Amino acid sequence: MTPTEVVVHFLDSINRHAVDELAGLMSDDHLFVDSLGGVVRGREAMRAAWQGYFAFSPDYWVKRELILADDRNVAAFGVAGGTIAVDGRLAVEHRWQTPAAWLAVVEAGVVKEWRVYADNKPVYDILSKSSPAARAD
Repeated sequence: MTPTEVVVHFLDSINRHAVDELAGLMSDDHLFVDSLGGVVRGREAMRAAWQGYFAFSPDYWVKRELILADDRNVAAFGVAGGTIAVDGRLAVEHRWQTPAAWLAVVEAGVVKEWRVYADNKPVYDILSKSSPAARAD
């Protein structure tokens, strides 16, 4: 697969919540960096992180609108969204969507680095309104 094909497969695996497939597309020393600079290192740590994120937002999705690539760097631009699970419920008021970009470094047919660039404010707004302290008001 070309680096672009690897990234398209990775994004499609995210949409299917196919955690084992995602892990199979990562290098052993995979590096994930979120839009706030948080870092997760290693395939198995990232497998657990994806499982946790899909529990947090069970209908999480990404939509790519444009992909630019060179020999090993692939940038995808689009939109991400989902619904935050609050008390085990997926309520309409907990649905979010934001523009997003992803930068992948692909080596030997796997994703060595995955960086996310997105505005987290919609998610934080939902979390602040749905926290136990906010609901007590």
